[in-house]
Amino acid sequence: MPTHPDMTTDTSDTPGRLQDEPAVPADSGAPSSTAVLDAMQHQLAVYARRAEQTRLGGLGQARNSMDRAAYLLLNRLDQEGPMGVKALAAGMGIDSSTVTRQVAPLVESGLVKRTSHPEDGRAVVLQLSPRGEARLEEVRSSRRNLMQLITQEWTEEERGTFCKLLTRFNGAMLDLHPGGLGQPPRSGS
Repeated sequence: MPTHPDMTTDTSDTPGRLQDEPAVPADSGAPSSTAVLDAMQHQLAVYARRAEQTRLGGLGQARNSMDRAAYLLLNRLDQEGPMGVKALAAGMGIDSSTVTRQVAPLVESGLVKRTSHPEDGRAVVLQLSPRGEARLEEVRSSRRNLMQLITQEWTEEERGTFCKLLTRFNGAMLDLHPGGLGQPPRSGS
């Protein structure tokens, strides 16, 4: 099958970069805003393709052993503690029916358990089971090792800066007007 220029794998001229991928504009003078935004959107598209191809699921036996939805749900429950479906959905920026559908196999596999709300016995909350805590740590460790490998030539400052900017970028995406990627971010972001 012929390879499209965007899919080339010849990296002989620039390590770590595909031959036909545009580089971020050079620092020779101030690059135009359009050029930077074009390079940014292109690099995000390349990242999305590579992340999907590799699933960025870690190293070793835990590689690709947990899908993104499960990882994000378990991570949220670990960070925030037990909560109901509505609170979990709101915190993740998705609807309750999606959370219900994604949590079902986690409950079935024993990674998440349903318990009565401590203040309102009629309400149900979701929480990590001990098995879920152990499984999440196994996957986190594997993914941490992958991030270490990918960024092994980076300084701690570069890693911190990248993480800070990526966190800010993800926050700005979340702050976009619901259903309108063409809408500017809400003020105060």
